[in-house]
Amino acid sequence: MDFLQLCLVLCSVLFSVDSLMFHLEPNTRKCLKEEIHKGVLVTGEYDINEVPGQQVDMMVTDTKGQHFVNRESTDKGKFAFTTDDYDVFEICFISRVPSNMRGGRHEVFLQTKHGVEAKNYENLGDAAKLKPLEVELKRLEDLSESIVQDFAHMRQREEEMRDTNESTNSRVLYFSLFSMCCLLGLATWQVLYLRKFFKSKKLIE
Repeated sequence: MDFLQLCLVLCSVLFSVDSLMFHLEPNTRKCLKEEIHKGVLVTGEYDINEVPGQQVDMMVTDTKGQHFVNRESTDKGKFAFTTDDYDVFEICFISRVPSNMRGGRHEVFLQTKHGVEAKNYENLGDAAKLKPLEVELKRLEDLSESIVQDFAHMRQREEEMRDTNESTNSRVLYFSLFSMCCLLGLATWQVLYLRKFFKSKKLIE
């Protein structure tokens, strides 16, 4: 039962549909970031209320500055792209208002899907002439494969974190030993120096 609940939680986190609404102030830029694995299909749909005289640009980029989607003066639309590497992807909306206008606030609605939820299995079934049961089995197969890949990625991340932790512990140990040696050396030098000084002053024999 616990394993089933874990799988359901993973499915809801990894393959859920993300929908949100936010406000975009005049002449501002608002971005949403998300880490996505390599080779994952991402689809989205957005709708921006129109404000006379104002324009909104929309773009999707990664940390390398590569543009996957670039729309200028847009108010609604759909987009889709496939990630080419594990990275943090950024969806940005930019408001542009002429200098002679005061400007108003935009209301932005955004819905994104990725992974299995982003695929259109109805069109896939029609193209391949699959029965509804076969389409559902295909979806479950893709979902299972995605969960296995995510478990593998989590295991890899855990190994990387463990290696980093062990490396950090080793460095801290070596630094502590070095500090202790330096303190012992300094203390020994102070004792010898003070003894020599007191002997020169004939305060001790």
